[in-house]
Amino acid sequence: VQLQASGGGLVQSGGSLRLSCKPSGFNLDYYTVGWFRQAPGKEREAVSCISSSSTNTYYLDSVKGRFTMTRDSTQNTAYLQMNDLRPEDTAVYYCAAQLIGSSPSVGQYTYWGQGTQVTVSS
Repeated sequence: VQLQASGGGLVQSGGSLRLSCKPSGFNLDYYTVGWFRQAPGKEREAVSCISSSSTNTYYLDSVKGRFTMTRDSTQNTAYLQMNDLRPEDTAVYYCAAQLIGSSPSVGQYTYWGQGTQVTVSS
């Protein structure tokens, strides 16, 4: 049982990236999925999460209007579309899943991916 995060890379300020989160060994439909990021020397923070039914979503204030999280049941995958990227978005991005609840709290998530690096140059 694991999650695979992908899609990171190096982009210029104002650019876009789409991150993907695909599980192996379980159906993501039943889980709240979250995207988190951790920059060097900083704590891991929740960027966005979406409940299993997609009725509840959370976005970090600094990404509202720029990032959009979606999920595709047919692909068993969750996505984070990141537009208008800024240097301060630079971090390792992780996807995670929790079975019960839809909290953005790091401690509530059971399964974690390995992380994908996002670097935004100015």
